[in-house]
Amino acid sequence: MSKPEIHPTAIVEDGARIGAGSIIGPFSLVGAQAVIGEGCHLISHVVVAGRTTIGARTRIFPFASLGHEPQDLKFKGEVSTLTIGSDCLIREGVTMNPGTAGGGLVTSVGDRCAFLANSHVGHDCVVGSNVIFSNNVMLAGHCTVGDFAILGGGAAVIQFARIGTHSFLGGMSALENDLIPYGMALGNRAYLSGLNIVGLQRRGFPREEIHSLRRAYRLLFADEGTLVERVADVAAEFAGNQAIEEIVAFIRAGGKRSVCTPRDGSA
Repeated sequence: MSKPEIHPTAIVEDGARIGAGSIIGPFSLVGAQAVIGEGCHLISHVVVAGRTTIGARTRIFPFASLGHEPQDLKFKGEVSTLTIGSDCLIREGVTMNPGTAGGGLVTSVGDRCAFLANSHVGHDCVVGSNVIFSNNVMLAGHCTVGDFAILGGGAAVIQFARIGTHSFLGGMSALENDLIPYGMALGNRAYLSGLNIVGLQRRGFPREEIHSLRRAYRLLFADEGTLVERVADVAAEFAGNQAIEEIVAFIRAGGKRSVCTPRDGSA
């Protein structure tokens, strides 16, 4: 690969590491402790601050701010990091904050993610790979987002919430509970509205697998018994089914939030 291309109006502070073939566009600022992977493109007016590492071939659009101090009033300047994977798309006005002492000092984002305009990743969040944030998505601190999750435009997620793999959070939704893997949540406040069937079909899940997930979903959120009892029944009936075992493990692991459940009659 060729040497990095740095526009004359860009500022790359001493100590910053810029990968081969990367382009640092006009009026961008790369801080002294930043690491930019090979083949990245900071199109213009991009700021990469603090101990931020960006993976190869990631494209970043104007006015994105990556790695500035977390928006946490308890932050006292502790050493913390932001790590962004390879082949990501970060559109205009996106903000991502590093971690804090209260959350492990690390914010991390996986590979092949798309963050559309003005979306936000808060401090101490862990975002998987192949995740999509539509415009204006707000992810508060200490959240986790599983692989292949999609968050619709204007969605807001409360701190410490968990969003499972292959799930879908509808646009303008306010999520204050955990969203199970393969689930779909809608509304303010968000409720579990079913499974992310369209997403599963698009990703090539077999028909039989989707039918099994539907049966397990109905059992998990039926009226009979407690959730603990229903989880045990589903675990026994669908032993060996990887997707359903993932849902069971997610519920059993628990967190600081309750599990998002259906409204009456929506299961």
